[in-house]
Amino acid sequence: MLYAILAYHVEALVQSWTPEEDAALMTELHKVHGRLTEEGHLGPAARLGATANAVTLRGPGRGEVLDGPFAETKEHLLGFYVLDVETLDAAIEAARDLRLANPSAVYEIRPVVLYLPGVAFPVTEGPGQVGS
Repeated sequence: MLYAILAYHVEALVQSWTPEEDAALMTELHKVHGRLTEEGHLGPAARLGATANAVTLRGPGRGEVLDGPFAETKEHLLGFYVLDVETLDAAIEAARDLRLANPSAVYEIRPVVLYLPGVAFPVTEGPGQVGS
């Protein structure tokens, strides 16, 4: 079974770190990443950009682009996509395509500032089902 570990922190505190403090933390995290990779457990890992650079697509039809991640408390993060596109507008268009398939969903689009690809996992078909 696959699990997503979503790391939450006080953004202002993280942004206040010096480059040296951030690098020291990342060194420690990379030790864990390395161990988990050697054990075959770590898949893709991403450090998200600042929430100030995020946009949310919500509303009827093709949706309206709003500044920032404004998820309602009744909404929960249920999955994520990693896209390799040239611009934020291209990412928004992709989110609009996803929205057409799932019109009741809310999509937050945020730049990824660090990407550690890890080890590829098999495709999963549903809860507890692993495809080939």
